[in-house]
Parts: sequence; structure tokens; C-alpha cells
Amino acid sequence: MTTTITGLTGIDNIKAATGAVLQVVQTTFGQQNTNTTSTSFVATGHSVSITPSSTSSKILLYVIGGGQYLPSGNTMATQTIFRNSTNIGDSNTGLQNAYTVGTTGFTITAHSMMVLDSPSTTSAITYQTYMKTAGGTYQYQASDRGDINFIAMEIAG
Repeated sequence: MTTTITGLTGIDNIKAATGAVLQVVQTTFGQQNTNTTSTSFVATGHSVSITPSSTSSKILLYVIGGGQYLPSGNTMATQTIFRNSTNIGDSNTGLQNAYTVGTTGFTITAHSMMVLDSPSTTSAITYQTYMKTAGGTYQYQASDRGDINFIAMEIAG
């Protein structure tokens, strides 16, 4: 049997297959100086919002690009993602870490975080990146770097 969907019948009552991508939302965080000396997680100001269509949906999150930098040697910086006010990474080690060894030869590295979240809601969600450092100044982004992309994909559950 073939079912034809027209503008008159719409697609409101069709259930997507598990794993299908239902929507994609993306924001960029441009060339701006974003630093911290905090040893507790603080907001970077980079966020993306999405409203899941079902409580069974999963949200796949990517944070990629830009350039992080630790000008202090032998120190660690940590990044994570919060769903509204809840840290979805590890409370201590977050989702991504940067470490600088020694006192010279510091490297600017791109962000690379990916996590699958199960928010169990159909209410609007704001995801935001957070950062902290174990010592010294951590540079999440700077004015001489490429954009950081934050992508949220709703996946049918």
C-alpha cells in the first residue's frame, strides 16, 4: 500500500524512524577574547537552543573549531556543556581538557566536544559551554581565531 502525503494531509502524524535526524540548530562564536582564571566552571557565553519534538528524542551536541590556548605551563583547562543549569559532563573533568606541558612551545588547539544528551522534555532547552582552569589564564577563544561552531541535532528516539 502506498500513502501519499500532500499539503492537505500534512506530516504531523508521521513518526520518524528511531535515529532519524529531526532538526539541526547551529550557532557560531566568533572572534572575541574569552578568558578565565576561575577554578570553577563559568559560562563562556556560547550557547545553542533547541526544542525537542518528543520526550524520547536525544540531542547530539558538537562544539568544534576556534582555538583554545593555555599560556601557563604545566596546567589544565576543562570545558563542558550545561543543559540549562545542569552540567552534562563530568563534574570535575567536564567533556574536554587541554593541558600544556613545560614552559615553552604552547599550542593553540581547536575545540572538539561531542556528547549525546537525553533531556526527556519537549520544552525549550539552552545548551551552553562552560570553562575552568587549574591555574593561570585559560583562553577559550580569541580575536585572531576562526569561529567555534555549536551544533545541536535532535535524533528521533
